[in-house]
Amino acid sequence: MSEMKAWQINALGEEPALVRVALPRPGPGEALVRIHAAGLNFADLLMAQGRYQVRAEPPFTAGLELAGTIAGLGPGTEGPPPGTRVAAHVSGGAFAEYAVVPVARLLVLPEEMPFATAAGFQIAFGTSHLALRKAALAPGETLFVTGAAGGVGLTAVEIGHLMGARVIASVRGPEKAEIARAAGADEIIDSDTPDLKGALRALGGVDVTYDTVGGPGFDAAMRATRPGGRMLAIGFAGGEVPQVPLNQLLVRNITVIGLWWGGYLSFAPDQLTDSLAELIAWWQTGRIRPLISEELPFGRLPDGLEAIRSRRATGKLVLTCA
Repeated sequence: MSEMKAWQINALGEEPALVRVALPRPGPGEALVRIHAAGLNFADLLMAQGRYQVRAEPPFTAGLELAGTIAGLGPGTEGPPPGTRVAAHVSGGAFAEYAVVPVARLLVLPEEMPFATAAGFQIAFGTSHLALRKAALAPGETLFVTGAAGGVGLTAVEIGHLMGARVIASVRGPEKAEIARAAGADEIIDSDTPDLKGALRALGGVDVTYDTVGGPGFDAAMRATRPGGRMLAIGFAGGEVPQVPLNQLLVRNITVIGLWWGGYLSFAPDQLTDSLAELIAWWQTGRIRPLISEELPFGRLPDGLEAIRSRRATGKLVLTCA
């Protein structure tokens, strides 16, 4: 076999097109992985629009997390043998039948871990695991999570609860509120509330904010943050990058921490791999329960991306490739 199917972005701003492309060949230190599942993320939309932190030049295949089996190793490469079940975080290329991945980035999966779970938990849980540790969230502190029913926000609720925090979740509607409560949220705030600052202060204020939305909500949460609090800037799904008033940070001793999980691939990939290995161990012992809300057949990638774009998705969407 010399070709494979892949979802390709041929021009920035266009929808992905299903095409046949040459099968990639692994080089030294690399493995060819037959992809069985790939996680969908808001970042995939940004990448297709040329608005992601790293701009890919068309034509390219998006997709940042995958799970599958090793189909072969590059020349002179030592690694898990062909047939081994693995997961990996990549800088692109997961929306295809095969991908080439550095062997050092492969995570060998427990036999009992479904491919969809392995593909869908890496970025979402990995982001929250790393971010909340960077923020030094402590037991008994209050964590506020925006977009708390989304694929990433929901993991922050779950991990924050596991770390012993009191969790306040911002969601829209009763159905998403129940999902957030099931993940460990202690308090719920409707994301459409006209006075977010007042609502947070009425609940006693915040020690750490985990913000995936951006916009004016960031400023409102900051003004409800206790002295010494920490603000985690995770993303700007609302489309507006907040402007941070430095005088507020100064006089109230508040720290803003930006965290782009994928950026660690370029300067500290081992931190990501080690974090994911720990999260797999957490899954094996039942400490985390990734919510895969829907598994989409390979041909329905555009439907999944539209569900994320319209914010209909709750939990994680995963593309499957038989």
